[in-house]
Amino acid sequence: MAELYDPAAGCALPNFPRRAASEAHRALSPGVSSIQNVTATLPTDAERRLALRRMKALATSLLAVAAVVFAVAFALQDRYPWLGFVRAAAEGAMVGALADWFAVTALFRHPLGLRIPHTAIIPTRKDEIGATLGDFVETNFLSDEVVAGKLRSIDLAGAVADWLSEPQNARRVVAESFRGMTGLAALLDDDRMREAIEGVMRTHVVAPEWGPPLGRLGERVLSSGGHHEAVDLLLDRLDEWLAANPEAFGPVVSRRLPSWLPSFVDRVIDERLHAEARRFVREMRDDPDHRLRRSLDDYLAQLTDRLQHDEATIERLEAAKGRAFDDPRIRELAASTWSAARTAALDALSEEDSDLRRRAEAFVADVARRVLADDDMRASLNTRLTDAALHLVTNYRSEISHVITETVQSWDAAETTDKIETQVGRDLQFIRINGTVVGALAGLAIYSVATGISALL
Repeated sequence: MAELYDPAAGCALPNFPRRAASEAHRALSPGVSSIQNVTATLPTDAERRLALRRMKALATSLLAVAAVVFAVAFALQDRYPWLGFVRAAAEGAMVGALADWFAVTALFRHPLGLRIPHTAIIPTRKDEIGATLGDFVETNFLSDEVVAGKLRSIDLAGAVADWLSEPQNARRVVAESFRGMTGLAALLDDDRMREAIEGVMRTHVVAPEWGPPLGRLGERVLSSGGHHEAVDLLLDRLDEWLAANPEAFGPVVSRRLPSWLPSFVDRVIDERLHAEARRFVREMRDDPDHRLRRSLDDYLAQLTDRLQHDEATIERLEAAKGRAFDDPRIRELAASTWSAARTAALDALSEEDSDLRRRAEAFVADVARRVLADDDMRASLNTRLTDAALHLVTNYRSEISHVITETVQSWDAAETTDKIETQVGRDLQFIRINGTVVGALAGLAIYSVATGISALL
């Protein structure tokens, strides 16, 4: 996603408005760039383990040095009284180092293998830590206020459109989409997948009654008058066909006339009937209140009613539907049609320089440019994206947090301990080092105050 908001990759086409997208880039780029920089410099686990061993060695060395200094100062402080201050500092350093060593070690394991209460906290309370982490993410990162506030502060639609307006980015999106569709087409060609799809279609499409739904749909179409346009279109096509094919109309009538009639009578009758047929069709087309159109409306109204309420009509439709779907010829035709369509689709999707790809790339870039140019459209898209994200967060935040909880709970205790210690153990060793230094200063300060008070008394 970071590349989506990269200003270098998100330039608009020349001479094209990009104010909103630029604002989005200014808002997004600093944070994204920071994430990219941090991600690029993150050390590997092997490097973390090496650094952890070095820090452990340094902290332990400071403890050893403090012990040696304490031993020497303790042995010689009677001869050299000023060594008392050194001894006190070394003694405090050892106490601080040991205390912080115990505290840090108790997080990950039992110190010296002793099962002291409240030690080995991470391995023994791993499940509680996972639950707490999941609840923390749900409460602080997936709340409606946090998600809505972040999305409303950026022009996400503008940033995406600005990125897609670049031809190479549109080409990349189309290429990835086509690869996905190719994989889907290959998946659907699997025999088991086809059987599963056929089963789903039969259960949810073929098995339910068609009559009542078709009747209700037809009733709504009739009440809105939408069928009139279909009738007009049909009459237009019929008139065009009659005009273009007068010879196909004549023999239907002529061959039924007596043979003793002269041939010119046949032609006159054919031409007259052809002209009357065209006139009748044009009258129906031009007169919305034509008697035949009213009869058709009445018939369709009765049919939609019977499809909803007449059991015999419903049963006939169901029987015809069953025969159609079970007819081997229909199934063979459907299979061959699917195979041909799939082959053609795969060829078009797989060819990198196909006309389909070029059209898709041009379409994506054009949509992106239109979004950039239309402030109202961009605002509407941002609102819809925000609403969609809030819907997902509201309905699935618990599931997301449960994924974190269940993932941590599924880890092995030793593996969890190793993961956490590898990530943060090096920083925790600074606690031991700081404890050594602070302990030395505290020991020296206490000894100095005690010595001063003793001298005064």
